[in-house]
Amino acid sequence: MTATKGRPKAIESPEVMWQHFIGYKLSLVALSNNWKKFQYVGKDGERVEDALKVPMTMDGFERYCYDVGFTVEHYFRNDKGSYEDFCSICSRIKKEIREDQIIGGMLGFYNPSITQRLNNLTEKTENKNENINIEVKAKFGSPAVHTPSEPAKDS
Repeated sequence: MTATKGRPKAIESPEVMWQHFIGYKLSLVALSNNWKKFQYVGKDGERVEDALKVPMTMDGFERYCYDVGFTVEHYFRNDKGSYEDFCSICSRIKKEIREDQIIGGMLGFYNPSITQRLNNLTEKTENKNENINIEVKAKFGSPAVHTPSEPAKDS
């Protein structure tokens, strides 16, 4: 770990940051009890409630850490290069959150459209309309004259 000047870091090491991330993931399991899906199954329509899986988000992790007593966004931004020791673990956390969102969206646990937008996975198409001017020149012989009182002549 590099020597620090000024006040000590709120999170002592990348290992401690990882432990907080595990705590965040465990908190999501408890939070899922607040989000229930009710279904009626079987021939008698028995009511069954299922706890929904709560997705991981960076905002959620930051909120969790704030609730625990510190902020982490500066660790992820690596302000002034002061958090070099944390770059690897921050990258790992971001990738795990992104993977959870993408897999959850693909499996239908989360809204696929929102998952795509959050992770910049939207399909982009470009519609391009161009006006092209084409000059057409044609040579015509003398026009055949046809009057309604005469039958048309075959040439």
